[in-house]
Amino acid sequence: MVGRADLHMHTTYSDGTLSTHDLLHRAKQAGLSIISITDHDNASAIDEALPLAAELGLEVIPGVELSATIGDQDIHILGYFFDHKNSRIEEYLSFFRIERVRRAERIVEKLNDLKIPLRLESVLDQAGPGSVGRPHIANALVEEGLTETYHEAFAKYIGFGRPAYERKYQVSPKEAIELISSASGLSFVAHPGSNVDEKVLVELIQEGVDGIEVIHPSHSPERVAYYNGIVSEYFLLACGGSDFHGGKRNDYEVFGKYFISDEQVEMMRRRL
Repeated sequence: MVGRADLHMHTTYSDGTLSTHDLLHRAKQAGLSIISITDHDNASAIDEALPLAAELGLEVIPGVELSATIGDQDIHILGYFFDHKNSRIEEYLSFFRIERVRRAERIVEKLNDLKIPLRLESVLDQAGPGSVGRPHIANALVEEGLTETYHEAFAKYIGFGRPAYERKYQVSPKEAIELISSASGLSFVAHPGSNVDEKVLVELIQEGVDGIEVIHPSHSPERVAYYNGIVSEYFLLACGGSDFHGGKRNDYEVFGKYFISDEQVEMMRRRL
């Protein structure tokens, strides 16, 4: 039987709702053999995951999801197989976690100016030990009764172009790619079907990205075939996974259903 690898999932160290422990047990129950926890700007789950994965018979590949920007467009870069103890990686991730808190402060201030009485403490409570992000703000708005739903929070207030939106600290994809490479890792364009057009994708390939996330819940079969064609044309690697978060995203049904084969993971190892 071919092994199944889900290389895109999140824990409470970013905007996921499951602890590292619970996520690994769910992965085992779902029949996965290889996983990568790709928390946003945070690699803290890796050291927690490795000993438990050994007990469960799972393989954990070090992973992370970095935020970058081209113009007004957010681009996410997935990193795999990097040295998560690399001092440059640690400094970068620490800096970005601080910047995430500062961004949350600015968003809360904008909401307050709109007469939405959200407190920063409520947002930080939602985030716990994780990297603070807009999902935590959306959850806090729902918990405080200030919006009806998680999706309304984005559509009405904190989504791109909405009145309380705040841009992230600006980093180019090239910088993110070079950072991952400097720690001996591989870089991939995350869920390009969500927000990356062909022109930008070619630009990212020219910047030196190692591959594309081909398998993702947002990709139709036609999109998957399209990205597989680009992978072949440019001699790139393919990755994929469920992009599982849990909680109010209600994406439990995707867990274990979006994966790549262990043979594709082996191709990634050979590229290293």
